[in-house]
Amino acid sequence: MKFSVPRRTAAAAALALAGLLVSAAPAATASPAPATPAPALAAPDIPLANVKAHLTQLQSIATANGGNRAHGRAGYKASIDYVKAKLDAAGFTTSLQQFTSSGATGYNLIADWPGGDANQILMAGSHLDSVGAGAGINDNGSGSAAVLETALAVSRAQFKPAKHLRFGWWGAEELGLVGSKYYVNNLPAAERSKISGYLNFDMIGSPNPGYFVYDDDPTIEKTFKDYFAGLSIPTEIETEGDGRSDHAPFKNAGVPVGGLFTGADYTKTAAQAQKWGGTAGQAFDRCYHSSCDTSSNIDDTALDRNSDAIAHAIWTLSAGTTTPPGDVYETTTDVAIPDNGAAVTSTVNVTGRTGNAPATLKAGVDIIHTWRGDLVVDLVAPDGTVYNLKPFSSSDSADNVQATYTVNASSEVANGAWKLRVQDKAAQDTGYINSFKLTF
Repeated sequence: MKFSVPRRTAAAAALALAGLLVSAAPAATASPAPATPAPALAAPDIPLANVKAHLTQLQSIATANGGNRAHGRAGYKASIDYVKAKLDAAGFTTSLQQFTSSGATGYNLIADWPGGDANQILMAGSHLDSVGAGAGINDNGSGSAAVLETALAVSRAQFKPAKHLRFGWWGAEELGLVGSKYYVNNLPAAERSKISGYLNFDMIGSPNPGYFVYDDDPTIEKTFKDYFAGLSIPTEIETEGDGRSDHAPFKNAGVPVGGLFTGADYTKTAAQAQKWGGTAGQAFDRCYHSSCDTSSNIDDTALDRNSDAIAHAIWTLSAGTTTPPGDVYETTTDVAIPDNGAAVTSTVNVTGRTGNAPATLKAGVDIIHTWRGDLVVDLVAPDGTVYNLKPFSSSDSADNVQATYTVNASSEVANGAWKLRVQDKAAQDTGYINSFKLTF
């Protein structure tokens, strides 16, 4: 539920307004269209109880098979059989892909949802195997169960996306991404080129969770960051598992990738505990790769939020392209905006163009803020010319600045460092630049 921060006194507001006396700048006009169009259909809520029921089944499978679901063990094959049966009953076309690793047979499970453009495939996946030491309920029952329940939600909704949907559960990840490498390496180049994005979910229910987003493909990254921003949950860029999970083979093959993560054996800092809760000085998952990674090793809130984020991404990214015509230059690096402080900038570097910028240069702005009226937003050209996009307004009490502005920049050389400059001119409100893009 959204709520507003109590506002400053009238005197303080007057002081803030007085601070607005700034030099004039060339004007820009705002387009009524948002920076990123919303998908035609909203994603459904993914029931936490359903995801947890899958985890209960995976725990039971491990318990009945020596306490684990590792590659080459009976518990892994039983896990694959459980997931496949659910998908077959829901109307997916499934296939088992076999490979050999460490002298044992491994399995990948691939599930295709009928329909959609076969030349544009959106894929989501997770590894289903555990280490030999335990049941692997967070690592990676959590991702596997959430991807499974999202696929079942696709079936329940009889979803008809523009893109073709494919889901994958990988074997032998714990032995070095063996299953996902096998899948990618055995796809013909023409088939790999049809995958418009691969989303990876590995450990999304850590008991002392963080909220980490992969910073690989900008569009996928922004989709997840926007979702969590809508819940007022700050995110950080995922670095702990970079290159260590099943997105890596896809990325190395040139497929756009992204994903979510709640942390493994890295230690949660005091700053992270302050914004996310949990315990500072303790690992995100104290049971990482251990026998205690059982059904009790899950944070329900993190699992619920991340499961819903998966569905949001599937529904959003499968709807077809939302990129406007023209060449787009974008940054999705977060930049904190100091409360009633100095101006900050987000930079887009434009290269490889000839001549000047167009008379209809589009500046897409996505700023998350609790009181947008406090903000002065400018576009700064490479030569330092300032184009005011949004002035201060003490009466503008809405949150966020999410708009596309049209700027006559025909007198500016196109190439160079273009900056979005944002300053908070009054106290008691916080926010950050989520993304900034230019469309030529």
